[in-house]
Amino acid sequence: MPLAPGARSWQKCGMTLSDRRANGARRAQDGARGGQDGARTVGAPALARLLSDSALSRAALAACGFPVALADAGAKGRPFTYVNPAFEAFFGYRAEEVLGRPVITLLFPEAEGAGSMFIEAPARVQMRARCKNGEGAEVELSIGMVHGVDGRLTHWVLAFADRGEIARMQEELRVLRAIAAAP
Repeated sequence: MPLAPGARSWQKCGMTLSDRRANGARRAQDGARGGQDGARTVGAPALARLLSDSALSRAALAACGFPVALADAGAKGRPFTYVNPAFEAFFGYRAEEVLGRPVITLLFPEAEGAGSMFIEAPARVQMRARCKNGEGAEVELSIGMVHGVDGRLTHWVLAFADRGEIARMQEELRVLRAIAAAP
C-alpha cells in the first residue's frame, strides 16, 4: 500500500537519514572558511561534526533490530552499499557477500513487479524475498529515498518486516483470545 506523498515509511519519528545528512552538510557550509582561490573549504570542526553525524547514523542502523539495507540509486542494478546485522541474520548473507550486488537479482529474482518497486518509492509493498538458503520469506518492504544536499537522489533505504512472523503472531493472538473467551 503506497504511502502519502512525502511520507517516509522507514522512519517513525525525528529526523530522517537524509535530513541528518542535509543538516550536517549545512553545518559544514556554515563553518566553512574561504580558500585562497575564493572557493569554500570545510573547517576542521565542521568536518568533525560531519564525520560524527555519519558515524552516529551508521551506529543507529547497525543497532536497529529490523533488516535494513541501502542501495546506490545512481548505479546500474541498484547495488547494495550497506546492510545491517539484522539483514545478515534474516537473509543469511554476510555483508561482504551482498555489497555491490544488485538488490533485485539477489533478493527478488522471481517477484513480479520487483523492477518497478523503486519507481513507486517511497512505498510500502509486500513481496516474497529469497534468502541465501533458497527459502522464500514473505516481507513487507518499506522503500525510502535519500537525497544529497544538491537534491539529487543518491540512495534507496530498504527496511524489511517479516510478514511470516507477523502472521504467526496474529494467529497466536487469535488462539489466545479464543481461549480467553471460552467459558
